[in-house]
Amino acid sequence: MNWLLLRSGRAILTLLLLLTFTFFTLAASGDPALQKFSPDVDLATIAAFREKWGLNEPIWKQFLIYLERLAHFDFGMSYRTGRPALEVVLDRVPVTLSLAIPSIVLSIVIGIPLGFYAAMNKGRLADRITILVAVMGLAIPPFLLGIFLMYVFSIWLGWLPPSGYVNWTSYIMPVASISAVYAAIFARFTRSAMVEVMSHPMIETAKASGLATGLVQRVHVLPNVLLPLVTITALEFGNVVTFAAVIENLFSWPGAGTLLIEAVAGRDYAVVEAVLLLTGSTMILANFLTDLSYGLIDPRIRDYRRAYRRSPDQLPSPEGAA
Repeated sequence: MNWLLLRSGRAILTLLLLLTFTFFTLAASGDPALQKFSPDVDLATIAAFREKWGLNEPIWKQFLIYLERLAHFDFGMSYRTGRPALEVVLDRVPVTLSLAIPSIVLSIVIGIPLGFYAAMNKGRLADRITILVAVMGLAIPPFLLGIFLMYVFSIWLGWLPPSGYVNWTSYIMPVASISAVYAAIFARFTRSAMVEVMSHPMIETAKASGLATGLVQRVHVLPNVLLPLVTITALEFGNVVTFAAVIENLFSWPGAGTLLIEAVAGRDYAVVEAVLLLTGSTMILANFLTDLSYGLIDPRIRDYRRAYRRSPDQLPSPEGAA
């Protein structure tokens, strides 16, 4: 229970810091009233707008009002549409998830086996080619790859729709643009983790005992590689959502990423705060669930947490415990 409360407290504190940073950064970026109205509008209209949305209050008071509303799950109203900000964001979330989830799944399906294959052929031609391809995937920004794919498959060959959603083929270029980078990340990370584990004395001992290579990999190598892979997957999921914002804007997808760019340009504070809050909460929840999964993957961590609940002051942190 102590461990769970500690992790929960850290998650809440991180979320509060995110809210604070977002609110005051947006407040310092400019007046939404000046963005919404033309320069020749009368001052009474601007004053009425500020009073309606509470922008005439001191910044510290606006922040306290914002926190009070959040406590009641009120994310405020959109300046541009007049609709609840959370409702505006949730309308776009399914589109973003339809890009992010296939991208992360495809990255894992391609990257992890590729890294595994490279590690099993360390120092050989296959390993060098894998490293070269992974480095190229990391070096090319997703938006640049997206522009290249759009030029080749939409403008030159005419095989795929250049933007928006037409049919299932509209997913090919956006998902490929995101997946290429993260498949390279998973490939390099899996290879490094595999090479490190396979150089451990316990693996040499298992091989010397006459165990089959497949059994050694399944029983000794894979469980020790899973822990860092779970960690990197949780971290990269949040980054995939971030990259999806850029790709959505490039391919004119009406997702949360495009909405965020539009809201920032229009200083629609409530919508920007709602998008960042949901994104931050997703990343915090992913990391929290990752912490919980450690005990299922590595029995040493589970046993340590049980012992910690009994005598937290007498236990050093075990190797590999999180």
